[in-house]
Amino acid sequence: MDVQVTDAPEQNRYEARIGDDLVGFAEYRRKDGTITFVRTEVSDEAQDSGVGSALARTSLDEARAAGLQVEPVCPFYAGWIERHPEYGDLVHEEAPRLGEED
Repeated sequence: MDVQVTDAPEQNRYEARIGDDLVGFAEYRRKDGTITFVRTEVSDEAQDSGVGSALARTSLDEARAAGLQVEPVCPFYAGWIERHPEYGDLVHEEAPRLGEED
């Protein structure tokens, strides 16, 4: 399956599609050079097909290219970054760490 991920800034989210079907999204907020990922959802039909990883990788690569720092409030993003330390440098120094959220 070919997962296509695009930014939908009018809806403050990255969207993942397989063909014409929306199969997942990652909601975010942007402010002062930071992008905060707040929620990720993947449809039941697309579970275990790499949709979540495609969302994370694409959005984090775009954050890096734009010079943004990341606040992974969403547990999926926090865990994904923890498992992919090559993205750890994007995490804002004051962002809560996995397991340390209020």
